[in-house]
Amino acid sequence: MDFSSARLAILKVLEGVRAEEVPRLLHWMRTTNDFDEFRSTNDDVLLRSIAEDLRHFLPTDGMLASEHFAIQKLYQQTKPTVHIDAFLYDDEIIDSLCEEGKMSRNYCLTCGSHQTAPLEFISHSFSLMELKFLYYHVLPDLTGKVVVDVGSRLGAVLFGGYFYSSASQIYGVEMNADFCHMQEVIVTKYQLDERIKVLNADIRTQASLLQNADAVVMNNVFEYFLDKEEQARSWEFISQNVKKKGSLLVTVPSLEESLSNLQVDIQLSQWVEAMPLLYDVFLEEDADREALKQIYLYKIL
Repeated sequence: MDFSSARLAILKVLEGVRAEEVPRLLHWMRTTNDFDEFRSTNDDVLLRSIAEDLRHFLPTDGMLASEHFAIQKLYQQTKPTVHIDAFLYDDEIIDSLCEEGKMSRNYCLTCGSHQTAPLEFISHSFSLMELKFLYYHVLPDLTGKVVVDVGSRLGAVLFGGYFYSSASQIYGVEMNADFCHMQEVIVTKYQLDERIKVLNADIRTQASLLQNADAVVMNNVFEYFLDKEEQARSWEFISQNVKKKGSLLVTVPSLEESLSNLQVDIQLSQWVEAMPLLYDVFLEEDADREALKQIYLYKIL
C-alpha cells in the first residue's frame, strides 16, 4: 500500500469512529509507543539483534570477572553504583528485568525496611540513542575516513559506525581478549569484516593507527580500568599521537574532567579546540539530554 492509499484508509477508519471517541483516539495516536516498531530502521533492528546476541555472553551487569580494577572502582563510589551496559539494556528491557526481580533501580537505606533510594547507574558503552547522536550529529560525513575506538569493549561504537556512517575503516582497540572475542563473533556472524577491524592491544602500542585516524572515540576509557599513573601515561600517549590536523576527538567525559586529577603535562589549548554541540537537533522522544551532554567533541589543532 502506498502513502496515498494508506492515508485514505486511516481517514476511512476515523470516519467510522463514534464522534465522542475521536478525541480519545487522536490523543492515543499522538502519545502511544505502539508505533515505535514502524519508526525503527533496519539498521536499528540489526543493532538490537547484535545487543541481544551479546547479552548471552555476559551476566546482567555486563562485566567480566576478570575486570578486577573496574569492579573495585564501582565499590568505591560514594553511592551504591551498578554497571548496566547501555548498549545491551535499554530502559524498556531494564523495566522488564525489574518486574521479573532480576534487577533493581533502588537500594535499601535501612536494611529490612521499605525506605529506598535510587541506585546510581554507570555504563561503559553508548546506548543506541547515543550512537545515533554520535554518528548523525556529532561527527561529520565519514565517507572515506578512518575511525578508531579506544577501549572498544563490546564493540558498540564499531557496530554503530558500520550501520550509521560511511566510514571506510572502523578500528576497535581493546586490551581484554574476552571482549575482543565477543566482538569478533559478531563481526563474523553479521559479515562486518570489510570495514571493522578488532585489535587486542594496549592503545600505547598503536601510535601509527592514532596518527592516521580521522576520528578517535574514547568513552569512559581509562578511569575504571587503569590506576592513575597508567591513566596519565595513556593520556600523554594519546596527546602525542592524535595530532593529525583537523581530525576529531570524541570523549566521555570531557578532557578537562578526565585530566583534572592526573599528573600530566598536556596543554589542551595547544592540542585541541572544543567544538560546540547542538543537543536540540536530536529530536527523538526518548532522547536523554543529560546523557548526550556528557559527549564532547574536539578538533585537533
